[in-house]
Amino acid sequence: MTSYGPTLTRYLGDAHRGTPRLEAELAELIVEMGTAAKALAREIRRAALVGRLGLVGEKNPTGDAQKKLDVYSNDVVVSAFEDTGLVAAIVSEELEQLRVVSCASAARYILCVDPLDGSSNTDVNGSVGSIFSFYRRSAEGDCTDVETEFAGGAELAAAGYVMYGPSTIMVFSHGDGANGFTLDHDVGEFILSHEAIQCPPRGPYFSANLGNYHAWSDDLRGFVDDLIAGGPATGRPCSLRYTGALVADLHRNLLEGGIYLYPPDENHPRGKLRLLYECAPMAFIAEQAGGRATDGADRVLDLTPASIHQTTPLFIGSREMLDSFERRAARGG
Repeated sequence: MTSYGPTLTRYLGDAHRGTPRLEAELAELIVEMGTAAKALAREIRRAALVGRLGLVGEKNPTGDAQKKLDVYSNDVVVSAFEDTGLVAAIVSEELEQLRVVSCASAARYILCVDPLDGSSNTDVNGSVGSIFSFYRRSAEGDCTDVETEFAGGAELAAAGYVMYGPSTIMVFSHGDGANGFTLDHDVGEFILSHEAIQCPPRGPYFSANLGNYHAWSDDLRGFVDDLIAGGPATGRPCSLRYTGALVADLHRNLLEGGIYLYPPDENHPRGKLRLLYECAPMAFIAEQAGGRATDGADRVLDLTPASIHQTTPLFIGSREMLDSFERRAARGG
């Protein structure tokens, strides 16, 4: 007989009573993200049947072509959190400006979200995800300066992601390790399925867009060559696994070991991934699971955003593989 873990709601209730860092309001917001994820999981499964595949003919604020599911996912997530009364503002990949939601004293959090990571996969039935994080506000009430309140990712109250694949899984951390919950569609609940995730120190995979290989630095190309050949970073040849969805690639590497690379190149000298709602939340999860995340030189969680859509290079995953890359970069190739 299968033994089920606790539901997301029960787990967070127990964690709130035992962890001062996890306020009741923050637990409520994580549950709300789970509720939004249930709605998105249903609509992603049905997208081909209800006309939600394809482009809308516009670009989002960072220049990516918007899919119909991008717009729908953003509407679902924003609407869910607007009604909580606990969120002062929302930063989303699909919103050009920070959206102020509430200036009430109870609205003590800022939500940063990529509602549909990897949306280019939707038309081919590939894996996609959602990335989210919550910052505690440094002040209550007045929202005049809310856009200046973002600190480094190390100050996050909680962060996580949802992966919509063969099953829907939600992984999050409130600073006390990383845990994963799988959606049981029959009962409509997220159930604890991956307790205390620990990223292996090295692994058999790497994730990178090799189409940009010739635009990378010599030291990075040399590192990737070593991964393929089985150099000191791994001791054996690594297999390429790159889905085009950060959530899916990092989830594999967290569970089985590996490294994800999205370096700068000639077209994106400051990187392409967004710091606030892609890199910092995933770095928070990686570190809570025993992994690492850098921009190639500095810890991602030490970076302070100067704008809500700021980009950064990203190197994330198994600790020893990151260490090996940094040693090679320090040698200059």
